[in-house]
Amino acid sequence: MLATGVVGAVEDPWIRWSWISGHADIITAALVQHIQLTLIAVVVGLVIAVPLGLVAWRSRVFRGPIFSLTGILYTIPSLALFSALVPFTGFTILTSEIGLVSYTLLILIRNIVVGLNSVPDDVREAARGMGYRPLAELVRIDLPLATQAILAGVRIATVTTIGLVTVTALIGEGGLGSLIYDGLLRDFKTPLVVGTVLSVALAVVADLSLAGAERVITPWSRARATT
Repeated sequence: MLATGVVGAVEDPWIRWSWISGHADIITAALVQHIQLTLIAVVVGLVIAVPLGLVAWRSRVFRGPIFSLTGILYTIPSLALFSALVPFTGFTILTSEIGLVSYTLLILIRNIVVGLNSVPDDVREAARGMGYRPLAELVRIDLPLATQAILAGVRIATVTTIGLVTVTALIGEGGLGSLIYDGLLRDFKTPLVVGTVLSVALAVVADLSLAGAERVITPWSRARATT
């Protein structure tokens, strides 16, 4: 819990600027932790999702179980999932990341499969006619053309994770959520407002940044949109 040292009351204003200036280091640390937790979750989720997505795309036998398992993980309430993990992994960053990564998998895997399924058959046939082997076709044809859908999944997973990170404040690893939780516990509005505003701003910045990266990485999508 944050050691803010100022006890608020119901009559406190929404924003106490002296508190913000006096606790800039705490706010910065919470923001940095929020970004770190989000980046770790999305990167690890993507590392797990890519091979699972390829298996689900290639094999209908495994597609159903993969979607079902990740779908079940996605539907578990976040507080219940974190609480179930605590007896095994404790109040640690590992507990936070296991839960956060679990919520990214369904989004990422579905978008990988959708993206690969959207590659035109005639493009694949042309690649095979040019002598591409399956691995070369996957790396040089399928994945590049599926990049837009995959990046769209990364955007959704990132924004979703930024919101979920605030919940991990309940196990001591909440980033900006720790400010929100602290404000709620002490009925002190300033840290609550700061944590909420920064969480929303971080989600907006992340979404816009990834949207810009998507446009840079997939210029052909803009060309199709203008034709």
